[in-house]
Amino acid sequence: MTERRTMLPEEDVCNALAEFFAAFGDSTRIRILSALAAEETCVTDLAEVLSMTPSAISHQLRILKQNRLVKARRDGKQIYYSLDDDHVRSVIAQGMEHILE
Repeated sequence: MTERRTMLPEEDVCNALAEFFAAFGDSTRIRILSALAAEETCVTDLAEVLSMTPSAISHQLRILKQNRLVKARRDGKQIYYSLDDDHVRSVIAQGMEHILE
């Protein structure tokens, strides 16, 4: 039994992983991530595509950014969002594959 315990990740790692997956626990955030998987997009365009207010999109993007799932790039007055890295794209793709099996 002791050997099994040593195989477990540290508590802080488990907490960080739980927070990471919690960010995927909202259908609006999944829709935003899916849109960003296709292309870099600004809040206004995301709001239009998802039929939501820019304020609601910004709120969800803040959560996604805090969890390092999306990143922002400024171009003049406009801010464009994209997936933070290919790991995020992979998590989404694997989740979709699992659900659609």
